[in-house]
Amino acid sequence: MTGVSSPAGADESAEVRRVWRDLGLPGLVDVHTHFMPDRVLRKVWAYFDALGDGVWPITYRGDQDARLDVLRGLGVRYFTALSYPHRPDMAPWLNSWAAAFADRNPDCLHSATFYPEHDAEDYVTEAIESGARVFKAHLQVGAYDPRDPLLAGVWGTLADSGVPVVVHCGSGPMPGEFTGPGPFSEVLRDHPRLTAVVAHAGAPEYTAFLDLVERYDRVHLDTTMAFTPFIERLSPFPPDELPRLRDLGSRVLLGTDFPNIPYDYREQIRVLVDLDLGPDWLRGVLHDNAAGLFGL
Repeated sequence: MTGVSSPAGADESAEVRRVWRDLGLPGLVDVHTHFMPDRVLRKVWAYFDALGDGVWPITYRGDQDARLDVLRGLGVRYFTALSYPHRPDMAPWLNSWAAAFADRNPDCLHSATFYPEHDAEDYVTEAIESGARVFKAHLQVGAYDPRDPLLAGVWGTLADSGVPVVVHCGSGPMPGEFTGPGPFSEVLRDHPRLTAVVAHAGAPEYTAFLDLVERYDRVHLDTTMAFTPFIERLSPFPPDELPRLRDLGSRVLLGTDFPNIPYDYREQIRVLVDLDLGPDWLRGVLHDNAAGLFGL
């Protein structure tokens, strides 16, 4: 893909690096970043562009190498290449691309995805056996019911393997027919050992998803876009839930949605620092929790 590179500026890189260095960390682990085939990414960007001028500008609209340079320049030690199908027969192609991408970039966790279709359990098993370390499920874009019988074997396989799955199941920023805590809570009821990472901290249903983290030992939240001014205007995090977020801090992971964010990467780091939940909480969120979950 061609285009103007969008590397992080020197000031941005210095600010982010200062945060993790002051905490005594070796860098960041970001569990919610997107790398995917160019034509797919162009369609994602076209969707955001269609929202109108200035509604959701893509801050890091560079080519693939430039985007990798941004993350590495910020000190992101490990990241993901999350992608998500919106129709049948798409997931195996995305998985093949992501596997090759991880081979070329060992700091990228080998990522994979799935869709409700008859061979889903087979290709999910194949992906795990080939080294996949994280999956992505996007209930709003995919517009599918996570309780679909075609996915029962997929959830069971993931639960048995312990491989985490990042699930966009909250209703933000736009609700879908199967978003919200209800449908995915039924998946967890049937597969209580599933290692799940609820994207965007479950926005806007923060409280209900915190309940699921308390109820299931292997459910986590990622911070993607949470607490930023952009999302607080739409779905503010309830202040009275901050103590519970602090207490459940070992299961909160850094996520950003890079590169598809309408602000600088450092803004996500700033807002987490500004929560003032303590250095131990922040060390866990920015690095240690994900390092432990993925055995890094």
